[in-house]
Amino acid sequence: MKSPGLRWTDIWKLAWRGLTRRRVRTLLTTLGITVAVASMVIFLSLGEGIRKVFVSQLGGIGPDVQVSLTPLSQGLALQPNLPQKTADDIQALAPELGIQTVTPVIMAVRGGLEVTQSVVLYGLPAAQGIAAVFPTTTAAQGRALTPADEGAGVAVAGAKAAQNLRLKVGSTLNLNRRNQVKVIGVLAPESGLVDNFIFIPLGTLQRSEGAAGRVSLVAVKLDNPRDARRVADVLSEKLDLEAGTQSDFLSFIDRALIISDAVRFGISLIALIVGGLAVANTVMMGVFERTREFGTLRAIGARPSFVRSLVLTESLLLSLVGGVGGVLLGLAGIAGVNLYTQQLAGIDAAALTPRLVLLALAISLLLGLLSGLLPARNAGRMSIVGALGRI
Repeated sequence: MKSPGLRWTDIWKLAWRGLTRRRVRTLLTTLGITVAVASMVIFLSLGEGIRKVFVSQLGGIGPDVQVSLTPLSQGLALQPNLPQKTADDIQALAPELGIQTVTPVIMAVRGGLEVTQSVVLYGLPAAQGIAAVFPTTTAAQGRALTPADEGAGVAVAGAKAAQNLRLKVGSTLNLNRRNQVKVIGVLAPESGLVDNFIFIPLGTLQRSEGAAGRVSLVAVKLDNPRDARRVADVLSEKLDLEAGTQSDFLSFIDRALIISDAVRFGISLIALIVGGLAVANTVMMGVFERTREFGTLRAIGARPSFVRSLVLTESLLLSLVGGVGGVLLGLAGIAGVNLYTQQLAGIDAAALTPRLVLLALAISLLLGLLSGLLPARNAGRMSIVGALGRI
């Protein structure tokens, strides 16, 4: 590949000199690659960040088993279409399956014109309290739900929900035109998920939703969480219902994110192709303008393979610099995304992981390789006489 007496370091130095001769063109091409790679990094970092959020925040919170009519493959169970007596049926199996608590839950989403005005209403029996499903929650202001609150128009707000809706102890929250609740407590910051919930007594939210005797799901806590898979299978078989574990939910989220990653990568690919064409154009122009130089190199003994290696190295170097710049610019973009999502929901929705960095750099090098093949081929096939005769 290289001529006698020249090392790979010499080829890289010559390639760098060739690029820095036309600094404006090189800079503009590098910026194009940088922006393309940065957009890909930011898009894909959203999937990486959301994965980390769910893995870290669902590990020790929420039910061990969730029973509903809707399989997790179709998303979260929000519609109150499950008979509330299902909780009694599950409770009857508690001694056999090692079930610690059974909690009927009704969920609803309240949205506004702004994303910050959207919250999840989470109704559960006041007698059991929030700790029945989320045991680590504590009240930072006011108090939590008590048995006396069942059916009453009261609510306990998560930290981020209270901040976004400007709620405090004593505030009134309208559920709809006919129903409202009074905030009796605000929870301490717990996790990005729970912080966006507003907890309401089960009967109160059922009345507001017109869902008397019906729930969205039944949350089950086990004496031994490791038995979750076995218990879910038994409940599914005996009750003819959908029973999923935390692992099932995480698998569903991961599958959904894989699809969304593919879509985001496809969008980024358009910018990457444009960046690759810019690299090919820059290198091709460089080959055309340096025809006599390449002819001189051939005349003093350089092999065609050396010329090809030199042009290909320029292309790789250009793409590598753009790739590194894209990762750094992407990191700044990720910081901006997380600043927004922290204010919105208290989570870091984007994350720059090692595999994402490696992917970005690998794609940059592949882009440089493909973009440099044609210019390198043309440069290596030049005849010495024709190249030296070029004006």
